[in-house]
Amino acid sequence: MQLTALDWTVFFGYFLLLAALSVWVNRRQAQNSQDYFLAANKMPVLLVAISVLATSQSAATFLGGPDMGFRGNLSYLSSNIGALLAAVFVMKLLIPRYYASRVTTVYELLEQRFSASAKNHAGQMYLFGRVFASGARLYMAALAVAMLLFNDIAATSVMQSVLLLAVVGLVCTMAGGIRSVIYTDALQCVVYISAALVVLGYLFVSLDLPLAVIWQALAEPGGDAGSKWLLFDLRHDFSSAGVFTLWSALTGFVLLNIAAFGLDQDMTQRVLTCKDAKAGSRALLSSVLMVIPVMLLFIVIGFLLYLFYLRPDLHQAGGELSAQFQGESVTVFMAYVLNELPSGLRGLVVVGVIAAALSTITSGLNSMSSVMVSDLYQPWRLARHPETPARHFVRAGQLGMLLTATALSLMAVLCYYWQRYSDMPLLAFALSVMVFSYSGLLGVFFTALFSRRGNRYTVTAALLAGFIVTLLLQPYVQTSLGFAVTVDLGFTWQLCLGTLVAFLICVSGRPLPIQQES
Repeated sequence: MQLTALDWTVFFGYFLLLAALSVWVNRRQAQNSQDYFLAANKMPVLLVAISVLATSQSAATFLGGPDMGFRGNLSYLSSNIGALLAAVFVMKLLIPRYYASRVTTVYELLEQRFSASAKNHAGQMYLFGRVFASGARLYMAALAVAMLLFNDIAATSVMQSVLLLAVVGLVCTMAGGIRSVIYTDALQCVVYISAALVVLGYLFVSLDLPLAVIWQALAEPGGDAGSKWLLFDLRHDFSSAGVFTLWSALTGFVLLNIAAFGLDQDMTQRVLTCKDAKAGSRALLSSVLMVIPVMLLFIVIGFLLYLFYLRPDLHQAGGELSAQFQGESVTVFMAYVLNELPSGLRGLVVVGVIAAALSTITSGLNSMSSVMVSDLYQPWRLARHPETPARHFVRAGQLGMLLTATALSLMAVLCYYWQRYSDMPLLAFALSVMVFSYSGLLGVFFTALFSRRGNRYTVTAALLAGFIVTLLLQPYVQTSLGFAVTVDLGFTWQLCLGTLVAFLICVSGRPLPIQQES
């Protein structure tokens, strides 16, 4: 597949629009780190909500979401029950504390509860886990961009795509900080949702089937498959095949979303840019509600792709599924884009993939920089040079974003080879990587919120234990260590187990006076 002149017109038109927005947003320079990382608490609620939505819906969702509909049913949508419960938890217990303490990063709360070292270790664990998660998402986006732009997935093409995404993300947001990130996120969100809607419309027209026929065909797919309209999966399946059951939604997904919304600087930073805790809570709840129709959109695309490829008896649209591209397995949505979409729409999908990827990359760049500067560098600098001007830390934040972009690019390159040693599906891969750091962070924060125990030593031990437990639960790690029997446990249940271990370790320590820990 080669992009045509019309595709390239769409492609360059998008970048011109992105450039114009970046110039407009960046016309006002941040004067201090609070302005650079929190936009002086002046961001509108709706804009923040859209930014959180855009960050949560990466290129993994854009490309992997339709696969969930193609191979499964609506049960993936039920995970939003966990998201809603988690949002209420974060709105009631965490956001008010963050605003009352006037923190720049969420890990500053641990400094008040335990010690500065607890804050530093939690921030370092976040940085480590975020490099894995955002690097993996950058890799997946780069792989898709290489297929669409260069028509191959050779190492050089993938590396060029990684560089393209990292540089564009950096240029768009480095000058203006979180304000630039939030405004560009809003644009990316509009672009990739519009691209998905256009693809859905084209697919529906291509099938040329009455809605009643579509509904019936999805309700009774035939064979051993159940109805694709199944929303609540009540199976007691704890393996990787059962991560979207109702029980998983009520347990592991609650923990996953508490970590994402309340403990992950990547998303929580946006909520902290609002005027006050009430505004931040409204932004969070709005974003969680907006995720539901967006997820449904991608699942329905998968449903129609199922009819397009696997029910040729219902239509004359044709189409033979080829889920390979130069020997590499691709999602069914990518196969459709590569082989079936006409000129112009292909360019729009390229833009949609890039937009979804950039919304994740830019947020990671600024949030990771905020932890490096506010939690690690700024206290160290002020202790030695109290007269350091506020503008110095803005420049430090910009340098931090450059270092972060380099780290994520290197991780994406590593993932290019790492993915070839794992059989995990695209979306599950991106989600499971986050469990590595979330387990320990959840155990530590639960100790801080619900007990008076724990100290800096057990905080560090809990963070390491959460990471190690989830690492050992990966089948490819068990195989490489020579385990006679490997355990296939879904990532949501891995999170439950890792969090429990981390909490028990953290709460086991007796409290020490803060001055004794300094």
